[in-house]
Amino acid sequence: MLMRKVPGFVPASPWGLRLPQKFLFLLFLSGLITLCFGALFLLPNSSRLKRLFLAPRTQQPGLEVVAEVAGHPLVRKQESPPNPAPAAPAPGEDDPSSQASTRRRKEWLRRTHPTGPREEATAARSSSVAVFRPQEEGIRFSFDFNAFRSRLRHPVLGTRAYKSEEPQSLVRTQREKIKEMMQFAWQSYKRYAMGKNELRPLTKDGYEGNMFGGLSGATIIDSLDTLYLMELKEEFQEAKAWVEEHFHLNVSGEASLFEVNIRYIGGLLSAFYLTGEEVFRIKAIKLGEKLLPAFNTPTGIPKGVVNFKSGFNRSWGWAMAGSSSILAEFGSLHLEFLHLTELSGNQVFAEKVRHIRKVLRKIDKPFGLYPNFLSPVSGNWMQHHVSVGGLGDSFYEYLIKSWLMSAKTDMEAKDMYYEALEAIETHLLNVSPGGLTYIAEWRGGILDHKMGHLACFSGGMIALGAEDAKEEKRARYRELAAQITKTCHESYTRSDTKLGPEAFWFNSGREAVATQLSESYYILRPEVVESYMYLWRQTHNPIYREWGWEVVMALEKHCRTEAGFSGVQDVYSSIPSHDNKQQTFFLAETLKYLYLLFSEDDTLSLEDWVFNTEAHPLPVNHTDSAGRGRDRL
Repeated sequence: MLMRKVPGFVPASPWGLRLPQKFLFLLFLSGLITLCFGALFLLPNSSRLKRLFLAPRTQQPGLEVVAEVAGHPLVRKQESPPNPAPAAPAPGEDDPSSQASTRRRKEWLRRTHPTGPREEATAARSSSVAVFRPQEEGIRFSFDFNAFRSRLRHPVLGTRAYKSEEPQSLVRTQREKIKEMMQFAWQSYKRYAMGKNELRPLTKDGYEGNMFGGLSGATIIDSLDTLYLMELKEEFQEAKAWVEEHFHLNVSGEASLFEVNIRYIGGLLSAFYLTGEEVFRIKAIKLGEKLLPAFNTPTGIPKGVVNFKSGFNRSWGWAMAGSSSILAEFGSLHLEFLHLTELSGNQVFAEKVRHIRKVLRKIDKPFGLYPNFLSPVSGNWMQHHVSVGGLGDSFYEYLIKSWLMSAKTDMEAKDMYYEALEAIETHLLNVSPGGLTYIAEWRGGILDHKMGHLACFSGGMIALGAEDAKEEKRARYRELAAQITKTCHESYTRSDTKLGPEAFWFNSGREAVATQLSESYYILRPEVVESYMYLWRQTHNPIYREWGWEVVMALEKHCRTEAGFSGVQDVYSSIPSHDNKQQTFFLAETLKYLYLLFSEDDTLSLEDWVFNTEAHPLPVNHTDSAGRGRDRL
């Protein structure tokens, strides 16, 4: 009404404003609103905006944990406020020369690439991937390390209450020799290749490779728990310091999902569980986040390669022309990913591997067997090639170990394992004319009568699972484990070097020997001594320590060089040529299993620990005295 009394003012609308005046008024009002809200967004971390528009939290993210195990209901657990546990006292790629020589344990040989400058928080690369976001340098989640350690049935390093009898004195001397070999391998790596992925002992330099997307220090991460186990205190501190100061995750290359998981994440997880050092937990979780884009497929079956910068994933070009994921790769994530959820409170890790199980349970399996190639797009098998060696091996291993790691509550894993083992026994198991038991490879119903060195882990696996088989099968599986391990030992004794070839055949009157030069190499592999260790702990038959010591002597004679250990190109040559590679798994697995073979049973007791496929110990999910467990694994 006031405006109507102003001289010369003629109202142009019910609001009493002309159109130009209305425009100016609205322009002023919108500018004022923009200024106010813009100020909120420009505040550091938008903290005021969050307080205004986001629901208040009663807890820090990650403190309310929901940890579900396959086959078990959700369990809610309220954690205490963040209070990092005190650390336990520090304890005392491809080879350009030959693609075949790069094929590695539990599927494919592992290689790496260089590092980058400073590590940053991982960003989500796809809206379909849930990523746990750490707060600055730490992960906002409290894991009660002291409570975890109190639930172990045995001291981590055993009682060390060695008796003074002569046999024990001999064993102690043998164990010290293996410790010296580890120390020599580490010192050689430190002198000539520190920070690189592997040592080349002949040329006395380091090797990077390109399997780890730019991550470096593979030998260091792989060696952490072995150094701790052997109480090489100074060397362990050197490795830990490198992880703290130089292990950066802001890399941008293409990485093998499988290799990064079993070596890097497995190594970091075990180092944390052994020591309580937060740096290992935080790095493992952040690295796990970088692998999540590999699961962005129509079926949820991850592809084998992930780009750390873009999140792009792809299958290996050699895997059915790039159309397939590999059974041993996507089937060997379960142990580590459940522990990533355990230590982070982020369910995405556990959900990813549970979904893999779901897919595998539903899919039809020829004669109960699991072929090695599966399409991550269609969810169908791409070829009926079955192997307990390369391409398939650690899938079976992770089934029985998931059952054991869950404190024998993961019934799905147990059922899948024994069903698969029965199919293997029915369709792949053979006995040679000379009486050697072996597991052949199956190609659409036709058998290749050979075993790869990689398949020699199966003796230990079958022994490990014999106790929980049906009562009428237990004795059978114990005997089968012993017979397969004996066959693998024969592949060693029938060579000039007393080291086993990459693959050995049973045909044309020749048994347990390689039939061509391309299969005659030995690259410091651990599978045979792995089975010796498990059979020793189950039976205490002295033959397994005798066989293990034969391997130690052969390694010293044929693989030790002036600057580290090297594989050999022909085990049937009395003066073999070296391949110039000190594989990281030699320190992580071969020397660790040999050391455990000559240690007391309560050293990394099998009641408390399972070993991932890179021999990194991960704890069994024991319940506490009140019958309550940690979040179910």
